[in-house]
Amino acid sequence: MNYALNDDGHIWAEGVFEKIKFKLEAECSRMEGIIPYIAKNGRYHDIDVPDGIYWWTNGFWPGILWQMYHATKNEEFRKAAEAAEKRLDEALEGWEGLHHDVGFMWLHSAVANYRLTGNRDSCRRGLHAANLLAGRYNPAGKFIRAWNGDCTGWIIIDCLMNIPLLYWASEELHDPRFAYIAQNHADTALKVLVRPDGSCNHIAVLSPETGECLETPGGQGYAPGSSWSRGQAWAVYGFALSFRHTGRKEYLDAAKSVAHYAVSNIALNGWLPLVDFRAPARPVKYDSTAAMITSCGLLEIVCHVGEYEKSFYTAVALNLLRSGERAFADWNTETDGIIGKGTGSYHGGPDDTEVSIIYGDYFFVEAILRLLEKDFLIW
Repeated sequence: MNYALNDDGHIWAEGVFEKIKFKLEAECSRMEGIIPYIAKNGRYHDIDVPDGIYWWTNGFWPGILWQMYHATKNEEFRKAAEAAEKRLDEALEGWEGLHHDVGFMWLHSAVANYRLTGNRDSCRRGLHAANLLAGRYNPAGKFIRAWNGDCTGWIIIDCLMNIPLLYWASEELHDPRFAYIAQNHADTALKVLVRPDGSCNHIAVLSPETGECLETPGGQGYAPGSSWSRGQAWAVYGFALSFRHTGRKEYLDAAKSVAHYAVSNIALNGWLPLVDFRAPARPVKYDSTAAMITSCGLLEIVCHVGEYEKSFYTAVALNLLRSGERAFADWNTETDGIIGKGTGSYHGGPDDTEVSIIYGDYFFVEAILRLLEKDFLIW
């Protein structure tokens, strides 16, 4: 894939890739089988969150490792990725704590392993996860329900990034049912979550009996009607991926519309993303992960457009990555985490506000590898 990267951009990306290798080799050597989430005081700790092994980010560390194994053939990355994948068997076996984010958890671990090595046990893990995700489908409302508990009619923008697990299962099993569910969910998300100006709701509460939209709560953004930047990023990348798997132009158009809205807002702030584009001017809160995810989405769009658009979207992604690396990156090999200033939600506490979060690192690594054509499609 030609990302229309100019010489200066290529030199920068190669230099960052070398720093990524040194940093991740150091992290991998001291991880001792843990699955990280947020670096605290410069160190990762094992999944220290209430949901434990069921936590939605637990696939991103093996995802980083598989991307780096593919790019470098370093066996230490492969071994650590396989160890993390096996630990996630506990979640598959317990399953009651799982929800819609099984795509994030097993696309980056088991399915990545299967794609690169042909491991049949990994394939079975991925198919098990796909069946769990398909089991959350509401046929009356044509959506995959979010979370558990009393969220029966909830649909969220994040889940666009989980449905590639269903597209993969359809291809693997030669069974269109999984892809039908994925497309129905994408269609409903397009209808109830994307606004005419390209901004997005994080959540829509639908009638589980009819699919009628009842309300759109604020979710992880500032308030109802605001514009959570990571939600915009999920939409850019998620709709672009649905276009890849289906060829349906409305998905690519949606990805572009949301991208133009998000990038316009990020550009107003020196190419650094605020947590919410419609929040009050003070306090200033950043979420670096939104820029990393948006960059990957823009580079996915590049795969499906003509030459002029390739240059535009690549240049914008490069702006986001270079600005983010300059402002937020920690290249000290004695500390854990690469990209700082990630924020879980606008109203979250200090533990997940402007910190180093594992998925920010994953999407940063993926974007750099994409630019250098060293990546593989994990989605």
